[in-house]
Amino acid sequence: MEVKAGYKWSEVGVIPEDWEVKPLHALADKIMVGIASAATYAYRKKGIVLFRNQNIKPGYLDDSDILHIAPDYEVAFKNKRLKAGDLLTARTGYPGTTCLVPPEHEGSQSFTTLITRPNERAVNSGYLCCFINSNQGQTYFEQNQIGGGQKNVNAGSLEHLPIPLPPTKAEQEAIAEALSDADALTESLERLISKKRHLKQGAMQELLTGKRRLHGFEGAAMASKQTEVGLIPEDWQRVEIGGSVDLLTGFPFPSSGYSKSGVRLLRGSNVKRGVTDWSVEATEYWPAITSKIRKYALEHGDIVIAMDGSLVGRSFAMLSDSDVPAVLLQRVARMRSSSIDQKFLKAWICSPRFTAHCDAVKTVTAIPHISPADIRSFSVALPPTKAEQTAIAAVLSDMDAEIAALEAKLAKARQIKQGMMHN
Repeated sequence: MEVKAGYKWSEVGVIPEDWEVKPLHALADKIMVGIASAATYAYRKKGIVLFRNQNIKPGYLDDSDILHIAPDYEVAFKNKRLKAGDLLTARTGYPGTTCLVPPEHEGSQSFTTLITRPNERAVNSGYLCCFINSNQGQTYFEQNQIGGGQKNVNAGSLEHLPIPLPPTKAEQEAIAEALSDADALTESLERLISKKRHLKQGAMQELLTGKRRLHGFEGAAMASKQTEVGLIPEDWQRVEIGGSVDLLTGFPFPSSGYSKSGVRLLRGSNVKRGVTDWSVEATEYWPAITSKIRKYALEHGDIVIAMDGSLVGRSFAMLSDSDVPAVLLQRVARMRSSSIDQKFLKAWICSPRFTAHCDAVKTVTAIPHISPADIRSFSVALPPTKAEQTAIAAVLSDMDAEIAALEAKLAKARQIKQGMMHN
């Protein structure tokens, strides 16, 4: 295949003619493994910072959860102390993920991570980090992982990672700066999304228990009363949803009757955290809705809850027009109510209190599960009118929509950055 003028083929694909490809070890003063001996007995509340593989994120070091080791233990590994500009590469977890060591963590240690000390005269650390985290760099690690159940990468693989190299450090630095700007955008969006989620959690706590009443529903000042769901206004009531909700569990459709087309079967694997997953590998079909199974047909606005799995109490969704027609398979619960606003009910199912309830009542076997009775016994605080329920649900739905829009913007920013890194 011909390449356009000014470019050439290389082991990493098409690159400019004045670029070259070098193995990482030719650009590094040192490639080594962090502390690899048992350090548990040397852990301290204060001391020398010890980073682990889970602290390594794409392009940055997460220091929100770090360990410390005793200085007298650490001194034996002084040759492994980190320097600003070093690269840390995860060996396990997400093998190949790489970050830069910032100046404030110079002198720290790392546990079983890979450490690369770039030759400052040969390569820009930021450029190197960007390439290793690119699709091309990560593909290399996927192809060179070792081990059985838990894959990992070793120093030998890292040493031979081929790096496409611009001819000058100035060009490397310019590339790294452009990608750093893209990172700054994604990081600012991540922080904003986190802030919005915290605001929503606070709003849920206040609005779902009447601690804050919306305009038009304040009424006269009245006392609160203590209930199972906490303090609620005197004109609110605590109800177990079993008495106000039509709860139905699915039909045991035999797998021998599944077809390649027809009506979709909603299984536990189709229910994720707040959304449905109808991807090809997750979806099964039943030939048609017959009179025998008609009561298991799902409708727009139904709330569905997966009753099995490690995420039980966290896997639920509210169905939209795009989710129906579909029928309910066993071990999934469907909720409908005429007396409680469905979106208000969904807000309670999304709340940390429902998750905590499921954690408390679930049966823990090989596969954790909850029963219909467990769901029916969950209590909610209910405003006196459906209009107030609807108003509360609308506020929370608007907050959800704002977060979803920011998440879409973040996904787009990440996509653009990946394109930038590739190009």
